[in-house]
Amino acid sequence: MNAAAPAIKGTGARPRSVLPGFSLAMGITLGYVGLVVLLPLAMLSWRAAGLGLEDFWRIVSGPRAVASYLLTLRAAFFATILTVVYGLLMAWVLVRYRFPGRRLIDAAMDLPFALPTAVAGIALTALYAKNGWLGGPLAEVGISVAYTQIGVAIAMAFVSVPFVVRTVQPVLEDLDPEVEEAARSLGATDWQVFRRVILPSITPALLAGGSLAFARCLGEFGAIIFIAGNLPFKTEITALLIFIRLEEYDYPAAAAIALVVLGSALAMLLVINTLQGLNRRWAETRG
Repeated sequence: MNAAAPAIKGTGARPRSVLPGFSLAMGITLGYVGLVVLLPLAMLSWRAAGLGLEDFWRIVSGPRAVASYLLTLRAAFFATILTVVYGLLMAWVLVRYRFPGRRLIDAAMDLPFALPTAVAGIALTALYAKNGWLGGPLAEVGISVAYTQIGVAIAMAFVSVPFVVRTVQPVLEDLDPEVEEAARSLGATDWQVFRRVILPSITPALLAGGSLAFARCLGEFGAIIFIAGNLPFKTEITALLIFIRLEEYDYPAAAAIALVVLGSALAMLLVINTLQGLNRRWAETRG
């Protein structure tokens, strides 16, 4: 037998890795994560821990901080509902219909990812101000958007809608049309087909996309500060309160409030990972 021949199965020879240099690649990855992600988070926790439990609780439970939490959560909740509904409709249109300009609209769905959020905030403020294209007609019927909580929710929805569209769109593309045709052949209406066949199939992806959108809403800053008005107890979000504490050189207070946001983000990350796991298991079951 030729000595240069590859080792046969059962000889105990270790197969060659498809991606050589695993140790080096893993070392670079862990080093990057440690320096860019873990180290700043550790410093944040260290600065907050220096306050002591009593001072930490006094800062994070203050009336202004609590008001910012409630506003952020409330606006993120309504923005997520709007994003889920609109994102599902847009994904449905992009997958199920062919029309002129479809590719352009599909590409525009990623615009909030590429557009600087501060630019988005300025554009939304100009659009929804009382002298804006949409803000003017709305003001005539008594609806104010700019510098209100409605504006905060709209800004959050704008930056988060791609998460729902891009999460639901591939699932809709993979649905077997024969299942829908079988349901219609059995006498099901279009609404029954959607509710009993399509909706259960896309629900895990819809929940995952909605969770990602909600997490993005909680951490958004640039698109909101211009349209919110930033009035304490009225339109001041938590991210802005952290920025104000930094401008006041109150770094421990900023770290304490940021730690609350970090805890919320980690909780949302756990929810997202759980939903994505359910989505993968669902896909494997269907496969």
